[in-house]
Amino acid sequence: MRMQGLKGLMLLYLFLSFKGYAATIKGRIVDVNEEAAVGAIITLEEFTGIHDVAGLDGTFRLTNVPLGTHVVKITYVGMKSFKQTISVSNDSQTITLNAKLEYNTATIEDVTIVGIKDESSDYTARKLERSSDKIINIISGKTIQLSPDITVANVVQRVSGVSIERNNNGDGQYAIIRGMDKRYNYTLVNGVKIPSPDNKYRYVPLDIFPAELLERLEVYKSLTPNMEGDAIGGAVNMVMRDAPGKFYVSANIATGYSEMFFDRAFESYDQSFINTLSPYEQHGKTYRATVNDFPTELVDYKSSAPPPNIIGGLAIGNRFFNKRLGVIVAGSYQNTYRGSNSLFFESDNVDTNKVVVIKEMNTRYYSEQQRRLGVHAKIDYRFKSPRHHLQWYNAAMDLQNIQVRNTTNVNYSAGYDKTTGDASMAFDMRSRMIRQKIYNSTLQGEHHLFSNLTARWSAVYSLATSQTPDNTKLSFYGKREDGIDSMLFVDQMSRRWEHNSDQDLSGYASLTYQHQAGKSKLEWEVGSMYRQKTRKNFYNNYTLKTNVAHQHDVWQKDFTSFTQIQWMVQNPQGSVGQALTYNASENITAGYAMMKWNVWRFIFVAGARLEHTNQGYELLYPAGEQYPIGEQIYTDILPSAQLKYQIMNNHYLKATYYKAINRPGFFEVVPYRVTNEEYAERGNPNLKRAIADNIDLRYECFPNPNDQLMLGVFYKKIKDPIEYTLQPDALRGQNVYYTPGNFGTAVNYGAEFDMIKYFKNFGYKVNYTYTNSTITTTKSKRIRNDQGNLELVSIEQTRPLYGQSNHIANAAFLYKNMKRGIDAQLAFNYTGERINTVAQFVESDLWQKAFIQMDASAEKTLKGGVTIFAKVNNILNTPLEVYVKGKNPQNNYKPEQEGDNTLIRRDYYQRSYIIGVRWKLQTT
Repeated sequence: MRMQGLKGLMLLYLFLSFKGYAATIKGRIVDVNEEAAVGAIITLEEFTGIHDVAGLDGTFRLTNVPLGTHVVKITYVGMKSFKQTISVSNDSQTITLNAKLEYNTATIEDVTIVGIKDESSDYTARKLERSSDKIINIISGKTIQLSPDITVANVVQRVSGVSIERNNNGDGQYAIIRGMDKRYNYTLVNGVKIPSPDNKYRYVPLDIFPAELLERLEVYKSLTPNMEGDAIGGAVNMVMRDAPGKFYVSANIATGYSEMFFDRAFESYDQSFINTLSPYEQHGKTYRATVNDFPTELVDYKSSAPPPNIIGGLAIGNRFFNKRLGVIVAGSYQNTYRGSNSLFFESDNVDTNKVVVIKEMNTRYYSEQQRRLGVHAKIDYRFKSPRHHLQWYNAAMDLQNIQVRNTTNVNYSAGYDKTTGDASMAFDMRSRMIRQKIYNSTLQGEHHLFSNLTARWSAVYSLATSQTPDNTKLSFYGKREDGIDSMLFVDQMSRRWEHNSDQDLSGYASLTYQHQAGKSKLEWEVGSMYRQKTRKNFYNNYTLKTNVAHQHDVWQKDFTSFTQIQWMVQNPQGSVGQALTYNASENITAGYAMMKWNVWRFIFVAGARLEHTNQGYELLYPAGEQYPIGEQIYTDILPSAQLKYQIMNNHYLKATYYKAINRPGFFEVVPYRVTNEEYAERGNPNLKRAIADNIDLRYECFPNPNDQLMLGVFYKKIKDPIEYTLQPDALRGQNVYYTPGNFGTAVNYGAEFDMIKYFKNFGYKVNYTYTNSTITTTKSKRIRNDQGNLELVSIEQTRPLYGQSNHIANAAFLYKNMKRGIDAQLAFNYTGERINTVAQFVESDLWQKAFIQMDASAEKTLKGGVTIFAKVNNILNTPLEVYVKGKNPQNNYKPEQEGDNTLIRRDYYQRSYIIGVRWKLQTT
């Protein structure tokens, strides 16, 4: 009994003792820029077991604080330690302690060097959005690092109002901003426009850029006069990593796999046998190619499981000579294996029914290896006099896509038996390698000539190239009988060479003058730009048929390997003499003047830009073309105005107007004719530029440095918009061709909502954009005339712009536990239905089905600057589906046509996984 009583007294003592430790200290930690000090460590000096780490909003909470006087210590990388003495007088007390940290400083040669803020932080992104006069959205480098995305193309889809056009393996490739197709946008690197390696157009494929090289990603949705004027939709600016304030090293290595190859093999060939130059280029225009000029290794296919993906990166930076010279070198390498399983249905409008009839079904299996290499280096130097600053930036991007496509075609037009399913078939294999490169070198200077006069200049060299050497396609005839598919006779083989280059030589210069006018501040700026662009394009195609003695070679009888087929070259000199081989040029001269007036709560920016364009081409092999030489010369005056009003602290209202243009691409105005797999394609020498008026109104609220709320509306009116449509061929009856054209006036308007909110360990980012557009174009329709015969007539149809979705939304849910070093994110992207291809016939446009994509990522920080991370993409395995609205009874018996619409295409990409480790070293 005595022992039990002693135990009871001890328990009571412990209870009373713990009750004395019930006080709480809470608060919020920010740095000198009012940015939440995420990760700051808060401790009681004499009680190391009582500590916390500042959360996503900078808040902390210390619990079980004992009675008495204590010293609270706060430490944060790059900041001075903060200490404050507090007294706890009772056990239920809650003490609020808010702290603002200061940079470490050092004085060197009369220049005070302060800790340099992190330009890749969320705070910097929000600050730039808040201070900008333009309509802009920014994704910080830290957000990019934590995201599930490894390329810029996939990152940009997280921005409000931005959707992406995907490539064959499901990854993003081009940005569509506010429903304006990729052609209406341009791409910048560090504020400088870059050329495109695309073999047809001037827009830049964003999948060539590794995301980890970025310090932040900016999307401009309005233009000022000091920006180039050919962006009706907007501009994407990739701000690359800058030199750090102190020695810094970062390295990462990761591996991964695509779930696609859990169920099927990856097909490949030995690309080392690819001839970069065609026989024509190697031996001259009089050379007659033989079968020995076409290596058979390109059709010697191997099927196996692909090796794991390899992804790695390295960045090293520092500042020298008393912090005046900054240097950073960074590189990224990605070697990934991707693929897709695809269905594609070829169709036609054969009668008065507006819904198409399925003619053929193609089953396609893609196997694609991507090698992506990005390197960039930047040097900046601040002279002893802080009025002068020079920087030199160099970047090189290299993307190789090595692809095998295996296609099976079932013909429903001729010889198809609905009862048995027997049909004539075709088979083909395609070996293709596309190598795209972008190189940019930019030298820039900033000179504060006087206290109120600043000169800036840039000298830019850029080169973009694309090569598709020895693109090989092998085709066969076959049949389906009793449910068994058989490859029968050899059809033909084609070998195609294509390559192009865009070279830009550009110069920029500007002068800015600032002065006070009473209580207002005025800024005047004038500037100029000149760019000389030269483009070279080459195309050559060879067709090979089987030897006459072997024209009925049978698979598994006369040959068991594609390398055994005996060929004859049908066109020994190739098909180089056509409009796809040309030289072109584009010289742009521009000047602008603008003023910025800052008075009371208003900032008013207004001005105009003048752009003179001289664009031309010359066919190297005219071959009777009607327009062997072409030229377009025009001048545009592009006014703009921006009004920003500060409603109250951190609450702003922005209103903007700007006029912009969209120039045709070289490929579009060259009178080429080329036959693709689904349709023929032609250029249009009479294609004109599009001109648009753009209006924006947006409310912005920044309740604290990392949170935001944005509500906006926009309106665009486009004269002579450029769209691709399928048109009837007047010389070839039922045939159609795909061509660009100008179509009257289009209207595009919508509304945006964007919100970011952080709590202690949780956060969310949500954005939604509604867009609506209209354009009227001429379409075809078949009717029965008075004699009862089918007749083709033209009618006008109003529809949305190509690529425009009514609804686009993003949601990301974040978890960050600094104590445990855990970061996690679950991201959703929704893209509503949109026109994928504009059809020749009325109400027969091809629509891409709305889809939701879900991705996830997580990180765990260990000791010594080591972090392990994982990323998962396409968790829901959402397919890309394209359809024609409505059904035709003639399609009822055909596969995959059970729904209310007519399926044209379905691509599955499966999930992909990445797991890796990252290491960082940064001196204090």
